[in-house]
Amino acid sequence: MSKGNCLLFLGPEFGEKQDAIEEIRRNIKKQFGAPAEETSFYAGETPVNEMVSILRNGSLFADARLFFIKNAELLKKKDELELLASYMAAPQDDTTMILISDNTGLDKTLEKRVDKAGKRVFWELFENKKTEWVANFFRREGFRIDEEGIEAILELVENNTDSLKRECSRLTLFLDKNSVVGEAEVEKWLSHTREESAFTLFSRIAEGDLTRSVEILHALLAAKETPVGILGVLAWCFRKLRDYLALTAKNTVPDDFEFRKIGLASSKARKDYATAGRRYGAAGADACLSLTAGFDIRIRSSGAGFESILMDQYLYEVICKA
Repeated sequence: MSKGNCLLFLGPEFGEKQDAIEEIRRNIKKQFGAPAEETSFYAGETPVNEMVSILRNGSLFADARLFFIKNAELLKKKDELELLASYMAAPQDDTTMILISDNTGLDKTLEKRVDKAGKRVFWELFENKKTEWVANFFRREGFRIDEEGIEAILELVENNTDSLKRECSRLTLFLDKNSVVGEAEVEKWLSHTREESAFTLFSRIAEGDLTRSVEILHALLAAKETPVGILGVLAWCFRKLRDYLALTAKNTVPDDFEFRKIGLASSKARKDYATAGRRYGAAGADACLSLTAGFDIRIRSSGAGFESILMDQYLYEVICKA
């Protein structure tokens, strides 16, 4: 019987974090001869007492279980922290639980329940490493790309290796191996092929572009993204905006490391939050968070037929908060 395990996977580098999770999946399959039974929770959506109850109950159908608690930075209530920490002190046998957050730290009540090896912080790549990553990707695929082309990719793609891999792979479908890939080719094809997400929706909200925001919203809903999931990401973005505003409110100019500490490593992300900061300010960010929470409640209690209407209303009101 294997001993239970609790891990913290923190930081904004999503791609390397996913690679580490895949390694755990492979190790479990190798040890037990079958994949783990997987369950995902989202902090703020599933009550902690319900999470712990499920964690403590064994599986009838699998020899190993893998649990994810995402957005773990939202775990802040004392009673919830203590309850989850009590489970982490004596985890269920054959169960691996991973707390996942883009933040680089969680409440100490949770952190002290894992040893040094159990906490991993996945930092975003430094600028020179990102440039090297993109150059190596295209070289392996048989393409030549110049510096301007690399810079264009880094400006248009979210700053993590998972997004870079996905978008660069898609980009190669349209390129000619006999020509050097430059800025024009990158902008032409990435702008047409990149997937919209709640993060690109936030970028348009930050600009105050209601028309484009509505277009992206309905593209996400058509792709079966849930309104609650979209609002969850936007709430995270507005909390990140508060962090950005608190950092830039200091008299000194923040350095690269300080931006990275709050999860804003790329120039594109900083530009988005600078734009949002000018439009909203600290009071506006708080108002948007309150508005987002209110619409979350309304959508959860309404019928499915009202979700699209309520989300349109939300976009109008959140942009008017500027």
